[in-house]
Amino acid sequence: MIDLIGKNVVVETTETTYTGKLVEIGEEDVHLVSEIGWIVVPVEKVTNIKEIDSQLK
Repeated sequence: MIDLIGKNVVVETTETTYTGKLVEIGEEDVHLVSEIGWIVVPVEKVTNIKEIDSQLK
């Protein structure tokens, strides 16, 4: 997943889905920056991270 840093991604969690640019994947948190600001998601809640298809941008 390190190869996704700096790319626009969808982060799916047990509760919701977030979209933004992946900034960091740490031991405890995943950090995104989106149109509304910074999003910090606990790693234990993340179920999937995938790059946004360039056709959907």
